[in-house]
Amino acid sequence: MPTDEISAAAAGTWTLGDRTVHRMGFGSMRITANPDRNHAIALLRRAVELGVNHIDTAAFYVSPGGTLRVGTGPARYATELIRAALAPYPEELVVVTKVGFGYDPQAGFTEAYTPAQLRAQVEENLRRLGRDQLDVVNLRLGRGPGPVPLVDRFGALAELRAAGLIRHLGLSNVRPEQLDEVAGIAPVVCVQNNYGVDAYREQDAFVKLCGERGIAYVPFFALAGTGREAGASAEQGEAVEAVARVHGVTPHQVRLAWTLHQGPHVLAIPGTSDPTHLEANIAAAALNLTKEDLSLLN
Repeated sequence: MPTDEISAAAAGTWTLGDRTVHRMGFGSMRITANPDRNHAIALLRRAVELGVNHIDTAAFYVSPGGTLRVGTGPARYATELIRAALAPYPEELVVVTKVGFGYDPQAGFTEAYTPAQLRAQVEENLRRLGRDQLDVVNLRLGRGPGPVPLVDRFGALAELRAAGLIRHLGLSNVRPEQLDEVAGIAPVVCVQNNYGVDAYREQDAFVKLCGERGIAYVPFFALAGTGREAGASAEQGEAVEAVARVHGVTPHQVRLAWTLHQGPHVLAIPGTSDPTHLEANIAAAALNLTKEDLSLLN
């Protein structure tokens, strides 16, 4: 697929609350891996040049250590790299971050439950991004129910929204019934869960439900699948490979195109630290899959 005229705008748009974004965005988790800060800054600026106006991040995206468990040298926070690359921020740029999880170099990963802990994480994001207000904050839940009910945690973030620190709220790593739990507290503009063409397909019905409620569904690890933080496997599966050959594109582009074909409310946030992969990922915004392609992939 040619990449000389690519644009994230080819994927169309969706509205997160009152903010309109291109459905092809960028995930910032992997930009911390390279010890050269200038590399990440150039990559972020290139993404915006290519039409990306939706960037996903978190204060716990940091190297060395952190989510990727890689790297050497001084700490590199994705949020701070975004600030260095893009502040003062373009009016149309929406930065989506998440709280609930945190990372401490000594203690490792932590989870916030109390209003004070959640506020501290919100303030950390504000500080590292250099913002007075966060565009969208996703409450990222852990694997278990935790010692504090979801409604209490989401309610604490709703109070910060009312105070003007947060514009919109979302949820991450959640089940359908949890949308109903928080329905009367504050609007949920997006759900961010693990989902891909060959991973966690039991969520197909949840994806449809979000569309019916006007909520964006934003899969993470759409490229990596069950590989998660380790990245995409070289083994892409027969169906993905077959569709890629027909269109003369890469399997990764097929995975992203499939993601966007799951509904007009489904957004893609592929992440990479490679400029060539960045352009190829965004080029997938223009890849139209046929009914035959989708039937094979499904």
